[in-house]
Amino acid sequence: MRHASIQVRGLMTRDEMERYNAMMEVGAFLEEQGRHDLAWHVQREIDILILPAIDRLKEKGRERDRENLRYMIDNGLLDDDDE
Repeated sequence: MRHASIQVRGLMTRDEMERYNAMMEVGAFLEEQGRHDLAWHVQREIDILILPAIDRLKEKGRERDRENLRYMIDNGLLDDDDE
C-alpha cells in the first residue's frame, strides 16, 4: 500500500484520517494474504479519499504564493507591473 505524504495526511479531517487508517490496515492485510487483486481496489479508494486533502494542500501553497507576492510589492521588491 502506498501512503499519502505527511503533508497530505496533516490536512485530512479526523473522519478522513480514520477512514484512511482503516483502509490502510485492510489493504496491508490483503497484501499479507497475497490478495493484491483486492488490495488494488482498496488503494484506489484511498487515492480518492485523499483528493480533498491534496486540494487543501494546493490551496495552501497558492495562498502562500499570494502572501509572498503581496509582501514583495509592499516592500518595494517587486513593482505592480512585474506580476
